[in-house]
Amino acid sequence: MELRALLLLPLCFPALQAQPPDAEERQAEGSTLSIRCPYTARTDSQQQKAWCRVRDGQCELLAETTKPARYPYTNKATKGKVTILDDRQHKTVSITMTNLQAEDSGTYSCAYRSDSSQYIPLRTISLIVFKGLQAQPPDAEERQAEGSTLSIQCPYTAGTDSQQQKAWCRTRDGQCELLAETTKPARYPYTNTATKGKVTILDDGLYRTVSITMTNLQAEDSGTYSCAYHHNSSWYIPLRTISLIVFKALQAQPPDAEERQAEGSTLSIRCPYTARTDSQQQKAWCRVRDGQCEPLAETTKPARYPYTNKATKGKVTILDDGLYRTVSITMTNLQAEDSGTYSCAYHSDSYWYIPLRTISLIVFKELHTWEQDTLSVQCPYSGLAYGMGTKVWCRREGQTACKTVARSDYPSTRHNSQALEDRTVIQDDTQKRTVNITMQKLQAQDSGMYWCALYRGPELIRIMDFQLSVSKTSAGTPLSGTASTSLTTLSVTTPPPSSNVHTFNILPGVLSILFILALTSSVTLCVRQHKQLKRRGNRQAEDTYDKPEDIAQLDSTERMESPKDDGEDLKYVTLNYKSRLSDEDPLYCNVERSQAHRKPEDENVEYAIIALKQLPTSEKG
Repeated sequence: MELRALLLLPLCFPALQAQPPDAEERQAEGSTLSIRCPYTARTDSQQQKAWCRVRDGQCELLAETTKPARYPYTNKATKGKVTILDDRQHKTVSITMTNLQAEDSGTYSCAYRSDSSQYIPLRTISLIVFKGLQAQPPDAEERQAEGSTLSIQCPYTAGTDSQQQKAWCRTRDGQCELLAETTKPARYPYTNTATKGKVTILDDGLYRTVSITMTNLQAEDSGTYSCAYHHNSSWYIPLRTISLIVFKALQAQPPDAEERQAEGSTLSIRCPYTARTDSQQQKAWCRVRDGQCEPLAETTKPARYPYTNKATKGKVTILDDGLYRTVSITMTNLQAEDSGTYSCAYHSDSYWYIPLRTISLIVFKELHTWEQDTLSVQCPYSGLAYGMGTKVWCRREGQTACKTVARSDYPSTRHNSQALEDRTVIQDDTQKRTVNITMQKLQAQDSGMYWCALYRGPELIRIMDFQLSVSKTSAGTPLSGTASTSLTTLSVTTPPPSSNVHTFNILPGVLSILFILALTSSVTLCVRQHKQLKRRGNRQAEDTYDKPEDIAQLDSTERMESPKDDGEDLKYVTLNYKSRLSDEDPLYCNVERSQAHRKPEDENVEYAIIALKQLPTSEKG
């Protein structure tokens, strides 16, 4: 009877002064927690030390040192899986807690017992123990604005017992941080609901679906989450895993420019700001989705000096130059999935991002092919928003218009034509979340910019951009004409490797022929000229002077014009003489055919310039 009365007595814990946790400790199941709690000289080293689990402001005593004698300097106690060691020399309490389990999660305090038998905290922590979670990459991405509500469903098969506990976990380092969990239900009713904080989990055993609702989302809620069920081995088995991204609010601003970049290139832009914007405010490079800012890189709040503040995250570098009041952005190795709307922004005191400049970035894939080839393009998409809609392959016309070439919801009705629409096939693989496009018998006029897009009538939401270039396969124009044809520039296009067209190296052959013709012509001309000079070797030009004793010396160079035909002879003679007399005496020279037999004895002709002139037939030698 007395034992029964004792068992009915409520458990009363010693009072503990309230203190919020000053740290959070995250541990996996089965691991060991080790922490240290220093105390000052004001705390009597002779006082008893304790390790408490805090519930409703009370100390649930897990381990406590005995009241020590003055010596030795250490005092140690073990109770269950908790060991407490009071090192009075270094004034530190060390706690070791082994084989942690998920139910050990809670608030704990190192404390000392005061003279009034109340426990005074030295340090308070929040302990979170994760259950093991089987690894599974996210199969979807959910994007939500701050303050919104996430609602998802996680179906399970007949192989999963509907009576097993279901959970909503935040995944960190392969561990399940339990946010909400159903209790093990009775066979009936079919539904089981649990709410913890802002998370509600509903297990519908009839339809075998777990529904999750997570309210008032904040940016810090971004992360990886799993619906899971509790296996008998105390592991959680994921049903579905998602990547959750929560954006901060961004003041609405339409793009003021469009940037087009090829895949693999680098985007570099500058965003100036005025004196009204504090250079000390944090600057950010945001990807804008549904009016929210997904920060890709952000500067830290700088000191007044230096004037520049730089931060790099992934492939984005942001540099805030406070001296010139300019934010510079560099985004390297661009890919097609980087297409979207971006803003340079600064962080206001109201936790809003205020845009400095907004751009629309289009990153296109470059496709190069040849006429009559077949082109196959794959256009992957992600997110639930693209899953069930009609997919479109369209050709861009002008700045914003895009003419539909093919749609996934109905095939082309025309046949046996060369129209682009009849040579294009589109298929939407909803299982692999990929749009497959095939274009046959390509033509040069098919070149242009194309969109793979989601049709949300009458609007098109671009998924991916492509720049298509179709080249002709002609092998150039053959040469024709006589040997006197002048040399021209040839344009030879090499066909693709798959073509059956034979390629001939005609240019070296043509150049060789023309070189031989030119060499032959030069030799012929030289031989002809040599014969003409030989026939007239005995006819020397004679000089006539006012004074016979004057002797002149030929001192000039030759200029000759080639005859236009074989029947031409000497036409012109231009002789310039340099007199051996004084510089004051003029010198004149006239050569006539009647004087050709005379030859001054002392004349020394060193060089002559000769041109050809027609002579009578009777005088030809």
